[in-house]
Amino acid sequence: MHRGTQEGAMASRLLHRLRHALAGDGPGEAAASPEAEQFPESSELEDDDAEGLSSRLSGTLSFTSAEDDEDEDDEEAGPDQLPLGDGTSGEDAERSPPPDGQRGSQLLARQLQDFWKKSRNTLAPQRLLFEVTSANVVKDPPSKYVLYTLAVMGPGPPDCQPAQISRRYSDFERLHRNLQRQFRGPMAAISFPRKRLRRNFTAETIARRSRAFEQFLGHLQAVPELRHAPDLQDFFVLPELRRAQSLTCTGLYREALALWANAWQLQAQLGTPSGPDRPLLTLAGLAVCHQELEDPGEARACCEKALQLLGDKSLHPLLAPFLEAHVRLSWRLGLDKRQSEARLQALQEAGLTPTPPPSLKELLIKEVLD
Repeated sequence: MHRGTQEGAMASRLLHRLRHALAGDGPGEAAASPEAEQFPESSELEDDDAEGLSSRLSGTLSFTSAEDDEDEDDEEAGPDQLPLGDGTSGEDAERSPPPDGQRGSQLLARQLQDFWKKSRNTLAPQRLLFEVTSANVVKDPPSKYVLYTLAVMGPGPPDCQPAQISRRYSDFERLHRNLQRQFRGPMAAISFPRKRLRRNFTAETIARRSRAFEQFLGHLQAVPELRHAPDLQDFFVLPELRRAQSLTCTGLYREALALWANAWQLQAQLGTPSGPDRPLLTLAGLAVCHQELEDPGEARACCEKALQLLGDKSLHPLLAPFLEAHVRLSWRLGLDKRQSEARLQALQEAGLTPTPPPSLKELLIKEVLD
């Protein structure tokens, strides 16, 4: 009886806590401002002293919603894992009625499960997860800085390799400053690790900033208004595209291919347009590199994906180059090229593209990425 009472009390507390989490406030807490509720960790980044660092910064942080974060310590004790009395369930439980205290525990557990099933669709969808995987001190006389490498992981299949970016403190600071200027309201609740005049290269400072940068990006992704901001998209994608373009122009196709592939994966993980033509430019870079590295099958697949994105945009400057590349690669592989050939001929007869059209490589070299 005593065990059943304890289990009933535990289930009751979990149900009470889940209800408050979904309602957006914690039990027994004073009313807080919307900003404080939305970003409960924001105050943890204010203090740069080691003593003020919360233990929450010690691990990888994923931001789904403030409610999920408040209850993440109880994840293993979720409703689907609650003990149901002595382990009986279904028809066995009906044939063998448990004691009163145990029956109360089972009832509360079932209520918790039902409540979870009904409310799980109202929870915020999973956002990206950011993890600083390495931080290296770079000496580039006369400057010296720390380069933080972050893995960017989305809610896709677990076997999907994360995209990676490498940024320094000044890159994060520029992003924070630009967003503050454009979005004063939403940015008021988001903290940023302040600049230090000394001890910037100690392991302690680097570790603190690594956790702070994970939180900072997670907070930005949690706010739709900020998640779609062009400056945030530029922060993730633009440096990768510029480096890939530079390597392609100098003929370092294998190195460029890795950067184009990473840029494509970043854009897929972000799930929001990083610019009107950036996915198409990325596919152009992939197609050029695959072609130069004697992989016509992959190059053709990139062209097909680009043509799907372009649809019927007959005036787009990249349409004819992609059609021309698709025709040439299809001929080389012995595959059907009639549809692309007919579309390209129609564009040329309408005077919408020169004969022959510029190649993907020519357009890629001339493109100014800003």
